[in-house]
Amino acid sequence: MITTDDEVRALAATVTDPEIPVLTIEDLGILRDGHLEADGTVRLTITPTYSGCPAMDAIRADLATVFAKAGHEKVHVDLVLSPAWTTDWMSEAGKAKLEEYGIAPPTGKAGHSGPIRLGLTVKCPQCHSLNTREMSRFGSTSCKALYVCQDCHEPFDYFKVL
Repeated sequence: MITTDDEVRALAATVTDPEIPVLTIEDLGILRDGHLEADGTVRLTITPTYSGCPAMDAIRADLATVFAKAGHEKVHVDLVLSPAWTTDWMSEAGKAKLEEYGIAPPTGKAGHSGPIRLGLTVKCPQCHSLNTREMSRFGSTSCKALYVCQDCHEPFDYFKVL
């Protein structure tokens, strides 16, 4: 049985994203908070990658399942849209996992001030070439774009900076 907020957060952090199963919800930065209330209810806060993200229902169910297995039947998951999720919340470990999985991680920062750098190329996660081009602004999900490498000719998803 879980008894501390740190244990709540650690267990929640093991839940993977249903669309990109190599990433945990902590890697993705959508796990915002987790604590144990006085009556034993587990309360979690998650922020979707975008407001219409279809994975949220699956993530809620997976969180309920993992906590039920740990002896906690009362789990409440709050979905918070503000502040809006940004790729800046992704962990460096999560970005490395994306690349290893074959998805180019986001480059740059979404929440910065000052001059805006233009990203002219996306590095291929297969051969690391910068000789790539965008094929479609939307890939397998709305948060990804479809690219192709001009050198190794492999198509790949790029996780867009949001």
